[in-house]
Amino acid sequence: MSLLLGCIADDFTGGTDLAGMLVNAGMRTVQMIGVPRRPLPEGTDAVVIALKSRTIAPEAAVAEALAALRWLRAAGCRQIYFKYCSTFDSTPQGNIGPVSEALMAALETPFSIACPAFPANGRTVYKGHLFVGDVLLSESGMRHHPLTPMTDANLVRVLQQQVKGKVGLVEQSIVARGEKAIGERFAALRADGCRLAIVDAISDADLLAIGAACADLPLVTAGSGVALGLPQNFRRAGLLAEDLVADALPATDGYRAVVAGSCSLATQAQVAAMCAVRPAFRVDPLALARGEDVTGAALIWAGDRLSDGPLLVYASADAESVAAVQQQIGAERAGSLVEDALALIADGLVKRGVGQLIVAGGETAGAVVKKLGIDGLRIGAQIDPGVPWTTALAATSGAAPPLALALKSGNFGSVDFFLNAWDKLT
Repeated sequence: MSLLLGCIADDFTGGTDLAGMLVNAGMRTVQMIGVPRRPLPEGTDAVVIALKSRTIAPEAAVAEALAALRWLRAAGCRQIYFKYCSTFDSTPQGNIGPVSEALMAALETPFSIACPAFPANGRTVYKGHLFVGDVLLSESGMRHHPLTPMTDANLVRVLQQQVKGKVGLVEQSIVARGEKAIGERFAALRADGCRLAIVDAISDADLLAIGAACADLPLVTAGSGVALGLPQNFRRAGLLAEDLVADALPATDGYRAVVAGSCSLATQAQVAAMCAVRPAFRVDPLALARGEDVTGAALIWAGDRLSDGPLLVYASADAESVAAVQQQIGAERAGSLVEDALALIADGLVKRGVGQLIVAGGETAGAVVKKLGIDGLRIGAQIDPGVPWTTALAATSGAAPPLALALKSGNFGSVDFFLNAWDKLT
């Protein structure tokens, strides 16, 4: 099989976000959990290899990304896409910069871009500064993120701390002039010794122009937004049909449930909205630390409630509560306890007949997918920007009905996401 676009995502929900963008733009896309170990479905145009590398040591993140790249190159991918969060989640050490430079070295390419913009979800870049809605990243809820607090909105400065090469900027005034002007700026930056360029984007029109200007780049690094402009490059080259139906999913069945581990402001609001009208069980990290059987209690609680409609199991909490728990038992232990518990609960719910499952939070989604033994997802239509429904690829032919999954980044989705997402399932 020869694939058009090969993508490496640094977490699971981010991978689904990117895959959904590609499907919306007409590319038949699958998401694989880790480096694939089996053939992809026939007719696949793009593949997203989802890793869980956003917060691991930079050296480990680089090694995982390079392993994914080797598989993608062997599969014949014509372009590589490294996807990270639209809030540029990272630390001064990485992992965005080190992984980007490692991929550039392996591909022997001297230049690439970095653009986390996703205007449909309120993520814009202007004069190199990342905004979340109408506030700077450093003034948003991301400044309190428990693992990757973002206290600097200047992406040129943030990325420059992580890489050896020079970082430049393509300002919005140039982006607004279109593909040719962007390409000329790329050439000028390369001549000035820049290896990476932060690219401004404040609208979908900007993303389309940026995507067109990236047609000949071996590597693109970005959030999911830039993917909006890439499929048309393959169409212009005669490699992708105009009329593909890319978002068809098989029918699913079973009970419905939500498992939420993210502590982002968006997920907190979604949890509150669902708690107001549907049964909800809160997972207490301190109870887990005391050795209490919280998992068993949650599954007993779910019991007969499953047949009454969607229910919620959550560990989401506000920044003050999270900080208090971390102070008592440590940030790493708290995160690990919650992820493991939610994964066990999700597995128990599926074994009890849940066939349609929403998981909120990248780390939580990674733990859940691993526990369920899922190695790939077929991508369907979007629920909200950046969040599609998916179905698990069957381990054996004829296995039906598949499990429907919506893996939601903590920061994404409307307030009523958990309540209305089911309407998009066929």
